[in-house]
Amino acid sequence: MSGTVLVLGGRSEIGLAVAQRLAGDHDKIVLAARPGTDLTAAVATLGNAGTVETIDFDADDLAGHGPFLEQVAAEHGPLDVVVLAFGILGDQARAEADAAHAAAIVHTDYVAQVGVLTHAANLLRAQGRGSLVVFSSVAGIRVRRANYVYGSAKAGLDGFASGLADALHGSGVHLLLVRPGFVIGRMTEGMSPAPFSSTPDQVADATVAALRKRRGVVWVPGVLRPVFFAMRLLPRAVWRKMPR
Repeated sequence: MSGTVLVLGGRSEIGLAVAQRLAGDHDKIVLAARPGTDLTAAVATLGNAGTVETIDFDADDLAGHGPFLEQVAAEHGPLDVVVLAFGILGDQARAEADAAHAAAIVHTDYVAQVGVLTHAANLLRAQGRGSLVVFSSVAGIRVRRANYVYGSAKAGLDGFASGLADALHGSGVHLLLVRPGFVIGRMTEGMSPAPFSSTPDQVADATVAALRKRRGVVWVPGVLRPVFFAMRLLPRAVWRKMPR
């Protein structure tokens, strides 16, 4: 592999761990984060990764997605891997009472991802090659009452990415859909880990291994695939009582 790895969500623990593992095979890593974000620690995390650049990126600015990607490609291209690692967990209790907060979660975790993916797919099609890495979640496989706002956004993203992967078939562009379970990290700090939890490093290991094999979907850990097949069969009266 060669070219540039673009990480959208430059402070993301998973995104940085993926970049670390891809750095040796690529010419450059570009970390993109909200304007004003200090990425000094993120760059230091990559250590001797080679050339690392940083750039401002506002995921919620839908109109800016196209020009942003064109700028990155012009200044740092060709893009070999685009990693969508941005997102918010939000506050479920607040979202149930505050419609604006609920909409903000869905906007960042679904609408903004759809916008970026559409522009990025078109850009990589024009290049004739490249990979997209999309982080869904088992929270979207069957949405739970305990986190249905976040889960619904992930459900939508999972469906969109699955359809986009089919649309990209034969184009030279590859899409990897990653379905992690509970990830122990900064985003879930203070929460009790769920069964079959993983760390950002474990998610990154599975992601990069699947990317190199050009797989379409990877569950992290793999045991979650049969677990959630079984969970789909649970009666709704039982399912609504399931914790986050």
